[in-house]
Amino acid sequence: MGTPNELGALHGLAIKRGRLLAYRLFDIGVEVDLEAAEELLAHQPGKARAQLRREGGAAVSFSSPPLEVPLGKRSLNLSKLGRTMEVDAIAHLYDHGAAAILFELPIEPLTTLADLVPLCDEVYDSADLDLVARAEAQALLKVVEGAVKEGNVWQGIETFTIVYVEELDRPVSAQTLRGAPDLARLLVGESSKKALAQEQREDVLRHALSYFDDDLVVIDWNSAFVLEPSGSRDIPMLLEVANAQLLELRYYDDLMDRELGLIYDRFEAVREQWSTVLRSPYDELAREVLKRWIGLTEFTERVDNAVKVVGDFYLARVYRAAVTRFQIPAWQRSVDQKLALIAQVYGLLKDELHSRRSLILEMIVVFLIAFEIVMAFLH
Repeated sequence: MGTPNELGALHGLAIKRGRLLAYRLFDIGVEVDLEAAEELLAHQPGKARAQLRREGGAAVSFSSPPLEVPLGKRSLNLSKLGRTMEVDAIAHLYDHGAAAILFELPIEPLTTLADLVPLCDEVYDSADLDLVARAEAQALLKVVEGAVKEGNVWQGIETFTIVYVEELDRPVSAQTLRGAPDLARLLVGESSKKALAQEQREDVLRHALSYFDDDLVVIDWNSAFVLEPSGSRDIPMLLEVANAQLLELRYYDDLMDRELGLIYDRFEAVREQWSTVLRSPYDELAREVLKRWIGLTEFTERVDNAVKVVGDFYLARVYRAAVTRFQIPAWQRSVDQKLALIAQVYGLLKDELHSRRSLILEMIVVFLIAFEIVMAFLH
């Protein structure tokens, strides 16, 4: 936590250079052909494929690096604070169908951590920001629609905000900064003057990492604090990628709920259909279920393979911490269970078809035997 002198130096700690990175992530389609999207955005200056530049970046690799598209300046209305801010807007497109809309809000120099809390509180849950970001995603989809398979902006949304700091107003070690009383309040956007309970502070600050003594990353479920004197954007990029994976898992979890509902409804409808011994009512349904299962498996594998961690370097540890904090493994298990359930439904339908076909074969054999007996008598 630091010495008493260090902790005393935290009083009134201010940000000398920094920005708020407010993310809104959407699913815009089944798949995005990023090379085709680049061609469709040929007129857009500044577009580029993202890459990690920090030492240790080789420990994390993208199967297909996202495409960064600058959108220009935007006016953002902050209704709670009664003000409008000029912000930079950027979009990132992922091949697995996610689009991240990033708004970079400037932090006034020498703003204290305590004074920044109201702005964070507004940005974390801003419905206005959600609407503006959704409009940006829809406008971008219209431009790159030819590169998107089954393009459509899902009604769900994933939000995340990073307090990105390049320089504080005084030298503070990472270990001491973790003890700043306003740091946890900043991450949860708690504007009340009451002190957070110790267990709440510990929970918020649980996923804190440092490489040097003057940098710090603290990851919460919908926000993060990043002190990065080098100015590198690698860590925000990794946190965004993890959020994009979370978004897609939420999307496919919702999609599979709907698919299972459709399968059950279709199954009930098929059961009521008239059928004969020679024609099973489950043939078409089994083909539909198999097609859905193959498609969903392909989608989830694309999300799983979006990022590969091949080492235990610092960036890899940051990524793993984000995956844990966002509860991505729990969402992955939910998706896997529903995929297994769809596969089980297909297995049951296939067994029913095999049973029916076996019955038909047995009837044919009985018919042939009876035919031979009749013919023998006739002769």
